[in-house]
Amino acid sequence: MKDKVCIVTGANVGIGRVTALELAKTGASVVMVCRNRDKGESAASEIRRASGNQSVQLLVGDLSSQDEIRDIAGEFREKFGALHVLVNNAGGLIPTRQVTPDGVEKTFATNHLGYFLFTNLLLDLLKKSAPARIVNVSSDMHRVARLDFGNLQGERNYSQFQAYALSKLANLLFTYELARRLDGTRVTVNALHPGAIKSNFYNNSGSLLSFSSTLFGWALRSPEKGAETVVYLATSPDVSSITGRYFKDKKMIASSKTSMDVAAQARLWELSERMVGLKN
Repeated sequence: MKDKVCIVTGANVGIGRVTALELAKTGASVVMVCRNRDKGESAASEIRRASGNQSVQLLVGDLSSQDEIRDIAGEFREKFGALHVLVNNAGGLIPTRQVTPDGVEKTFATNHLGYFLFTNLLLDLLKKSAPARIVNVSSDMHRVARLDFGNLQGERNYSQFQAYALSKLANLLFTYELARRLDGTRVTVNALHPGAIKSNFYNNSGSLLSFSSTLFGWALRSPEKGAETVVYLATSPDVSSITGRYFKDKKMIASSKTSMDVAAQARLWELSERMVGLKN
């Protein structure tokens, strides 16, 4: 991984932070994308100290905002001429329906469109840097999602759990469609389930879920355990040529039948292009 350039989004906490640290330990240049500058700078400083790698940089922006995603991608391109690993990890579980300034429900905007737009803005750089890898953090919550293209943003009814599950299903539909589009480029893309992680992810997710995560914290995985498969997909030679697959505990597993629907994959891609302004 020495001389490789890696991006990790949502990198100041949880599995994102552990992933950034483990990548830094390999000698790679690591770019952390974080929403909060103070927290991001603190995490970056600690990762430099713990890894002994000074090539750890911070980009600040909110991945629910399409303008800020474009700013982050533009800033990265100004500073770096290559990108070898992109880890899409930033996400949230939002208790009430909120709409971003772009007019998009916030869970869908952050967890899916954030992955989609950021990746597409950097895709030519990944191709130029090939072999390269894209790693999308999804979740087994995708298995309970109801795919309704007429209610993707909870317009008719909103449930924080369904919104989150749907966004994680969208991560897989995006991964599989992107893998087809990248055929022959030597850029791979895979998704994974990290497990339920003991972190502050649940702190802003509503009182019931926050209470439950405290009560049943013993059953949650550590961020270190959750990051293992992320780091594996980002670095291991064992998966250098594998693309368009879903992993759990460093093993390929089957995702839901809905996630394998090729027509749904293509439809979501086309809709996402329009929603982020990549296509009229």
